[in-house]
Amino acid sequence: MSEQTPYIIGVDIGTSSAKTIGLNIQNWSVSGVFQQAYPTHYPQPGYAEQDPLLLLDAVKTGIKNVVAAAGYPPAAISFSSAMHSIMAIDANGEALTPLIIWADNRSEPQALALRNTPSGKMLYQQTGTPVHAMSPLCKLRWMQEQQPHLFVRAAIFPGIKEYILYHFLGRYVTDHSIASATGLFDITTLRWSAEALRYAGITAAQLPLPVPANTRLTGLLPAVAAELGIPVDTPLIIGGSDGCLAQLGSQALDAGHATITIGTSAAVRMAGSRPQTDAQERLFTYLLTDEVYITGGASNNGGALLQWLVRDFLQQPLATLPSLVTAALETDTGGLICLPYLLGERAPVWNSHATAAFIGIRPYHTAAHFMRAMLEGICFALLSIKTALAETAGPVQRISVSGGFTATPGWIQLLADIFGQEMELSQQNDASAIGAIMLAARELQLPWTGGNNQPATTFYPDRDLYASYQQRYRRFLRLYEVLEDV
Repeated sequence: MSEQTPYIIGVDIGTSSAKTIGLNIQNWSVSGVFQQAYPTHYPQPGYAEQDPLLLLDAVKTGIKNVVAAAGYPPAAISFSSAMHSIMAIDANGEALTPLIIWADNRSEPQALALRNTPSGKMLYQQTGTPVHAMSPLCKLRWMQEQQPHLFVRAAIFPGIKEYILYHFLGRYVTDHSIASATGLFDITTLRWSAEALRYAGITAAQLPLPVPANTRLTGLLPAVAAELGIPVDTPLIIGGSDGCLAQLGSQALDAGHATITIGTSAAVRMAGSRPQTDAQERLFTYLLTDEVYITGGASNNGGALLQWLVRDFLQQPLATLPSLVTAALETDTGGLICLPYLLGERAPVWNSHATAAFIGIRPYHTAAHFMRAMLEGICFALLSIKTALAETAGPVQRISVSGGFTATPGWIQLLADIFGQEMELSQQNDASAIGAIMLAARELQLPWTGGNNQPATTFYPDRDLYASYQQRYRRFLRLYEVLEDV
């Protein structure tokens, strides 16, 4: 890239790592990519926490490295982030809690008590967020009941993106996209919900200021600008949530065009011009921008499930995961069926109490059989979300795929065979970070080509295999029904 070519940095603050990409919108060339991982801690059953300072360091390190690779500052930096995280901060800016992430199920009793009440149903319709232990709404209620000594000391309750932007700007601000996934935000009035605030026991002043996803933030702290190697007046575009921006990054905003993302977790989504809440409350409706709504469902169990199988069950180094997946894709399940609910489940069952199971184990089953059954189980869970999405938002006519699983073509093919639909892989880079970059380009009115013009790689389903998988899928659904109360 020449020094005259402007580029934008997209930062995706994910569950397992922060990925930073520098991209020239005009010719879609990448100036730099950096990824830094961080751990999740499980100090008690149902807990899932992270150290926010590690995530802050990963974001700063990523920006510094991408700027250094380009050799000159970006035109802007735009942010994507995982949803549903929250922490308590006191009046001095000190953290009272770790970062509590989406996978944390400690507030399951609070969610179960609220979910089927008139108040819970009203909050779902108003916020678009299913009542579940993932949501900051329920986490705040848990904190109020179980940690009142910390709760009363908290001045503000930010998520991870808001925490990082506070360290960049010295003020707390959130985007409508992230806010719409908290269970605290009215997606029609674009304000914090008075009813949700009353349930959570807080005021609007204890939450970051909500602004549209395309908001240009200024006032970068001089010390931070110097640390990152960028001018103090570099525009920061607040961006949105990772799931909604993956829809934009996959260029899937047209009717009937769904996306499937499998990373640490997994999701199926589709865009629309209005909220699409589900009568059975199986799906979410979040904002991408104030004019575009993303309806879909997320599964707790994506890549995190495979890591558990390799690291904890098989007790192998995680470095062996790719080879184990490859071996699994070259065999079959040997009759094994996996219910993949290791971390409980969100869509479409919204059951924090759900657990994983292997059914049909025989002496001849090997590690490859277990891995294969787990891969199929993840795909079956996503198929159940896609079915709910089609019933709520209309037919799913196209599917684009993104996320870490796309590095394994055999897994994409498995998904095509199980769904009985073509899967389109349009680019290898992180769709959420690309979506953040695209949002920034539009806000800055920079000329661009409209995206990656390289043709998509299409994975076509095998119709014979699809018929076989349909039978297995029906058994999968029946097994969950049978075991749910057990």
